[in-house]
Amino acid sequence: MRKVVISKVPFNDAASIQLTSAQQNVYYIEDTREDSGAGEVYSVLNETGSLPDAGFVVLNNIPVTAEGRGMFEERFQNRAGLVEKEPGFKAIRILRPETSDTYIVMTVWESKEHFKKWQESNAYNHAHKKRGTKEGLGSSIFPRPSYVTEYTI
Repeated sequence: MRKVVISKVPFNDAASIQLTSAQQNVYYIEDTREDSGAGEVYSVLNETGSLPDAGFVVLNNIPVTAEGRGMFEERFQNRAGLVEKEPGFKAIRILRPETSDTYIVMTVWESKEHFKKWQESNAYNHAHKKRGTKEGLGSSIFPRPSYVTEYTI
């Protein structure tokens, strides 16, 4: 399984991508060795698309209990994939944490406006229709609320 590192410290590697926000910069590198020395290491569970040189990046940070990891991963392995058909979509990465409990669902868009339109779309509503229902993942697998961080490349 491919590895990814997300760090607050720049890498000495031309292949890393700087993600910028008003609050902080982070650095993202794919296909790296686990012992790179800095940052959080993730395994790529699922991916579509390639990362562009410029765009809008959304990291949905989702803490999951040890008992819930299997259910959570199965849900994302079997997702409908509707986001990939949305205008402005560039890439998605489902990232499994190696040393913490927080998964990351990273989507990359042409612009923030494209992301906002996705959130208002029927495809978004379909993708999230089981949230908070008996058919959805139970809230007991989420030890803390998820949170979103937004960046630009």
